[in-house]
Parts: sequence; C-alpha cells; structure tokens
Amino acid sequence: MAPLSRRSAVVALAAAATAGLAGPAEARAALTPLRRAHAHNDYLHERPLHDALTHAFTSVEADVFLVGGDLLVAHEPSRLDPTRTLRSLYLDPLLARVRAHHGSVHPGYRPPVQLLIDIKAEGAAAYRTLHRQLAPYRRMLTTCTGGSVRPGAVTAVVSGDRAARGPMEAQRVRYAFYDGRLDDLGTAAPASFIPLISSNWTHSFGWLGTGPFPHAERSRLRTLVATAHRAGQRVRFWATPDAPGPARDAVWAELLAAGVDHLNTDDLAGLAAFLRAHRDAHDRVPGGRRGGVGRPGAA
Repeated sequence: MAPLSRRSAVVALAAAATAGLAGPAEARAALTPLRRAHAHNDYLHERPLHDALTHAFTSVEADVFLVGGDLLVAHEPSRLDPTRTLRSLYLDPLLARVRAHHGSVHPGYRPPVQLLIDIKAEGAAAYRTLHRQLAPYRRMLTTCTGGSVRPGAVTAVVSGDRAARGPMEAQRVRYAFYDGRLDDLGTAAPASFIPLISSNWTHSFGWLGTGPFPHAERSRLRTLVATAHRAGQRVRFWATPDAPGPARDAVWAELLAAGVDHLNTDDLAGLAAFLRAHRDAHDRVPGGRRGGVGRPGAA
C-alpha cells in the first residue's frame, strides 16, 4: 500500500482516534482542539459545523440572510433554502454538543468556540432577529451585560453588514460581539464589544507567499497584531492564499510567527495538518502563555 500523505495521515489518525483505534498519545494529538483554526464558508462543507469540529477547529463562519423573519444560511440569495437555518445548522447542534460534553463544545476544552455570523444584508434588522434567536441559547453563550463579559462555551461574533453595529452598541445585554476592522484598532471601542479584528489580507499586504516576505510588510503585520493584543483583541485575515502549496504554507507560517489568532481556510484537512506540524508555534500566545481561543477581552 502506498504511504499516506501527511495531510491524509492526520485525517486518518483523527478518524482512528474517534473510533478508539489509535494509541492514547496519538489520539490526544489528533483530537486536541486547534485554537487558531477558523473554518471560512463553513456551511459549504458536506456537513456544516460537524466537519470543522471533527477536524478540531475552534472557530466557524456562517453567512446569513434575513428571509421571512428567519435567518437562512447561504453565500448568495440564489442558494437560499428554507431548511438551512442558522438554528438548525449551528445553534441546535452546538447546544447538543455543549450538553453532551458537560459545558464544552469539544470534550474537556474550556475556552469558547467562536461562531462568526456574517450578515449579508439588512444588517440592523437581521441583527435584531439574531438577538431574539440567540436568547434561548444564552446559557451556552458568552454574554455581555453593561460591559461585563461572562464567558460561555460559544462566543457569537457578528460580521458583514456594518449596519448591525448601531443596534448592538445600544444594548445593555448582548449575546453576541462585533467583528471590527483595522480602523477600529486604537479607538475607544473596548474588547468587550469588539473582541475580534478582521481584515482582507490583500488590502494591507501585497505578499502572497512567493519569495521573501518584505521586511516592511512583516513589520506592519506584527505591529497590527501587537496593537490588537494590547487592547485584548484577536486578529483574523481573510483572502489569504488557500490553494495547497508552498505559497500558502509560507503565509500561514508568517501569520503564526506574528501571533495572528485565527488562520482562515476552506481546506479543513490542510490547515489541521499544517497546525499539527507546527504545534509549538500554534500553541504560543503573547506573553509566553499557552492556551485556547481567548474570551472576548483576552488576547
């Protein structure tokens, strides 16, 4: 039999661990949650949410539209399906896992798993509907009351249509947080409102993994990350190279080295294999600590 590729071996090991066929040390390595792994366009996978969690991801992203008073999950209006709701694909399965695992999404893993909800249109109205839908799940959610954050098993973060910001800022009690942009760095907006700073990689950086990383761009990246971390905010870039190959690995390596908190991908197995192969860099967090996905307000 031909040897497995590194990526295939990781997937096979994870499956074996789930089935109880791997040794204890191998099983722990294969199933240890990956605190930097973010599943972009998660709902496009064969099993939304479940595929990402099987690969030990700790952050997933879903695009939503407000349709007939409900939030439907899709990337564009032509793909809307009334059976694919935020509740059925994400909120209900997450709640079932939290109950089954005694308060955690991943067994024994206490840091929150991030649910990034990208509102595609009608930001204010969609957010109000989202707030109502999140309320019945509030016992599993990270919440904010009067600026005070109570961590939960799942942290919902609202991205996309910026019109959602106004209704969110006006609330004393929230079950979700706001996904900021680079313009929010260094402003008065606290991490209890904006725990995450996200940006399109290509808007700030010209390097796409081929050749050396320009010194000025590396310095800019590390300055941005350090600024966010001082404010207790996490950092994510989208539109980074995602096709398998040396260029993608080079960009991911620089993101890890700079302390970027979430690496964005549609290739679940590829990022899982990369992070396990770079375990020391993956585990390292600012200040020399090691740990999981931070709470809002924690680097």
